[in-house]
Amino acid sequence: MTAPLPRAVRADELGPPENYVLVDHDPGPPSPTQVRISIRAAGISFVDVLTAGGGYQVKPPVPFIPGSECVGVVEAVGAEITGLAVGDKVVASGWGGMFAEAVNLPARVVRKMPEALSFEEAAVFPVSYATAWHALVDRGRLAAGEALLVLGAGGATGYAAVQIGKHLGARVIGSASSEEKRALAIAGGADAVVDARGGDWREAVKAANEGKGVDVVFDPVGGEATDPAFRSLAWNGRHLVIGFPGGIAALRTNLPLLKGASLVGVDVRQFGIFEPEKSEVNRDTVFALAGEGKLRPAVARTYNLDDFRAAMEDAAAGKSAGRVVLVME
Repeated sequence: MTAPLPRAVRADELGPPENYVLVDHDPGPPSPTQVRISIRAAGISFVDVLTAGGGYQVKPPVPFIPGSECVGVVEAVGAEITGLAVGDKVVASGWGGMFAEAVNLPARVVRKMPEALSFEEAAVFPVSYATAWHALVDRGRLAAGEALLVLGAGGATGYAAVQIGKHLGARVIGSASSEEKRALAIAGGADAVVDARGGDWREAVKAANEGKGVDVVFDPVGGEATDPAFRSLAWNGRHLVIGFPGGIAALRTNLPLLKGASLVGVDVRQFGIFEPEKSEVNRDTVFALAGEGKLRPAVARTYNLDDFRAAMEDAAAGKSAGRVVLVME
C-alpha cells in the first residue's frame, strides 16, 4: 500500500486564512546543501498570519506556504551536509514553507533541538528568542542593573524579552493587556507588571521602577502604546521598535532630544542577511541557554494541522497568553 503524501497549507493568492487549503505537497529529496525534515510542529505568530495575508512589508511569492519556524526529525540529508543525520531532532527557521508535514531547508537554518524543550516548545523557540536577544544585546545594549520595560510581555517576543532581560541582570517590568498575560510575565521572571490598558499607565510604570524612568523599552506593539512608553524613558534611554500590530505610531522628534534618547529599529530578518556571522553566534547563545533550561517559551494552545485556519485566527487575535502551535499528526 502506498504511503499518503505529506500535506501542506497553501494559497495561490495571499489573503485571509480562508484563502488557504490543505494540499498534497511532497518537497522531494533535498539538494546537496539541504536537509529534509518530517515536521512535528510549527509555531504560528502574528507575523506569520500577517505575511500570509499580504500585509507584511515584504510580500512572498505565490503560491505560498506560511510558517517561519518548526521542529521535526531529519528524514534525509544532502550530499554536502555534515553534522546532521537521519533521525536527528531538529529546529529550523526561515521565511515560509513550514505549515507542512515535510520541508526541505538549507542546512544553515537547521539546528539540533535543545533536549530540555518539548516538540511544542521548540517549535516556537527560534524566531522569538533570536529576535529578543538581538534587540536587547545588539541594539539596546541592555546592561545588568538597568530597567527594562517590555510591552506585550505575554506575547511571543515579549515573553522572550522578559526571560532574556532577567538573564542579563536587568530589572524587568512587563506591560500586558490581561490578567492572564501579566501572570505569565511574572512566571517568566518579570519583577513587576502593569496593566497595558490602565488609565494611569505611565504612573504605574514609574512606580514599578521606584519612581524613575526606564533605560530600555522593548516595543513589539506600536500604535498608541509607543508614545507613552517613549516618554517613560530615562536619560540616555533606548526605545526598541520590534513591530507594530497596534499600528505605526508617530513620535514627536523633540522627545529624543529632551531625553537624550534613541529610537532603535530591530529587524532580525535583515540582521541575518547583513550580519550572518553575528546572527549565527546569537543563535548559538540562545540555543545553549535553552539547552541548559534557562530559556523556555510558553505554549498557550495547540491545534492539529486540519484546524490550521482556527490556529491562524487565534494567533492573529493576539489574546492568548503564550504561543499558538500547529501540530502535525
